[in-house]
Amino acid sequence: MSWGTELWDQFENLDKHTQWGIDFLERYAKFVKERLEIEQNYAKQLRNLVKKYCPKRSKDEEPRFTSCMSFYAILNELNDYAGQREVVAEEMGHKVYGELMIYSQELKAERKHHLQEGRKTTQYFEQCWKQMDNSKKKFERECREAEKSQLSYERLDNDINATKSEVEKAKSQYYQRTHLADESKNEYAAQLQNFNAEQWKHFHTTIPNIFKNLQAMDERRTVKLGETYRSFAEVERRVVPIVSKCLEGMVSAAKAVDERKDSGIVVESFKSGFEPPADFPFEDYSQNLSRTGSDATISNTPKGERDKELVGVGVSGGTRADPKHSMGKAKNKLWLFGKKPKAPSLEDFSHLPPEQRRKRLQQRIDELSKELQKEVDQRDALNKMKDVYEKNPQMGDPSSLQPKISETICNMEKLRSEIHKNESWLSEVEGKQSSRGDRRHSADNHHHTPQGRESPEGSYTDDNNQEHQPTPQRPHHHHSGPPPRQPGPPNSDHHEFDDEFDDDDPMPVVGHCKALYSFDGKNEGTLVMAEDEVLYIIEEDKGDGWTRARKQGGEEGYVPTSYVEITMEKASKGAVTYI
Repeated sequence: MSWGTELWDQFENLDKHTQWGIDFLERYAKFVKERLEIEQNYAKQLRNLVKKYCPKRSKDEEPRFTSCMSFYAILNELNDYAGQREVVAEEMGHKVYGELMIYSQELKAERKHHLQEGRKTTQYFEQCWKQMDNSKKKFERECREAEKSQLSYERLDNDINATKSEVEKAKSQYYQRTHLADESKNEYAAQLQNFNAEQWKHFHTTIPNIFKNLQAMDERRTVKLGETYRSFAEVERRVVPIVSKCLEGMVSAAKAVDERKDSGIVVESFKSGFEPPADFPFEDYSQNLSRTGSDATISNTPKGERDKELVGVGVSGGTRADPKHSMGKAKNKLWLFGKKPKAPSLEDFSHLPPEQRRKRLQQRIDELSKELQKEVDQRDALNKMKDVYEKNPQMGDPSSLQPKISETICNMEKLRSEIHKNESWLSEVEGKQSSRGDRRHSADNHHHTPQGRESPEGSYTDDNNQEHQPTPQRPHHHHSGPPPRQPGPPNSDHHEFDDEFDDDDPMPVVGHCKALYSFDGKNEGTLVMAEDEVLYIIEEDKGDGWTRARKQGGEEGYVPTSYVEITMEKASKGAVTYI
């Protein structure tokens, strides 16, 4: 169907239709713009959401649980998904909205040109019609005037009373009017012929061509809309494979959650390496009660319970467990389930449980190794630069690099020394942990003396060159308590010790020690310890051979100074080791 032949007389309607087509195209472009803005806002909100829930801590502090790692993997996939939504918005803005707006401007310019030609042709056609109509009206007017002059001439010619001059005058006017009518007739005929030719050209050539151009323009607009509809869908389709991979990544992350592995990580993270605490000893407060038939009572008591009752009695035979002291020990035991006193941070992490100490030492060794590698790379780079300067003196002075090379080598030596020191501590911890199972039996039977050991286990101090002290001799267990620190009666010293253990606030930690031998701690106020057990020092030896210590669980008491390897904290000099 051609607009030129079918709609030759619908110029105004075609004008309105083409304007509606451009308006519709711009309306669709506005729809695409709002859609891409939605995509942009959606992507932005997704990225903000991912940023909000991403861990703020460093990678070393991030949890290693599979559930956490899977969640972070889902966040990464969601971030990639947001990137694909941004791609959709960008493609829509460039390939759909941008092209539509450019094409809309081109359509407006083309339509304006065609309509201007149509109006110009129409104006010319109307002008031709007016000229033809004017010549027609003139010819009609001249014919009427000629008829009037003819009637006037005939009337005077037949009138006997009319003079000859009047008749000649009327005849002259008649001939004149007739001549003018003939000229008007010829002019009208020429104008009519010209108008008919212009009219045929207007309705069969000019207007059809203009309408044909408008039709082609409108059809191109329709085709362009179809192409943009397809592009609108293709933009979405192109990101579907990547979006599918993002969703598959989320599913894979969900499948990677392993509750068994997470439980193992919990164990590895909080495992201390210590053995569970031993049973509480039975403390008998009925020693001074007079009994009847005590022999029968004792004989009827089960052997296991009799042994527990005897624990509260000192080896001297007559010493009774002080209720005040026993309450203080029970109170300190509660630290196992409550908040422990905060131990000072030591360079070798000996204040930590063995397993945690091993992990921290390994972490420090890894960090120092990375720093050492950086220094090695820097030294190699400086040496290469020095060689270049030596071969090409114009590029620089080789001697200017020597201070930096020396500084780097010095840093490397310091780092190697630190690594060696930490590796020694790590070897010590790993060696103790590997042999912990072999020593467990001796730890459970800690009341045996270390006499008869051929080679007591040595100790490690901060000074690598320090030699081990001779094996200390264990004192005989004939004391009824730690030696008094002040002169006075034994009973007053005994109660002074009890009062110290009744303080609500724990004494501050001044150092730590490691048991070289096991100690049974049967005497009043002493502390049971197993070989290689780590204790906190809360009071130094006052010269009587006893040091006051605290266990990891909070129990306090005195231990022989010669039985432990002590490391004291010094504010100015650092850690100094005593044996």
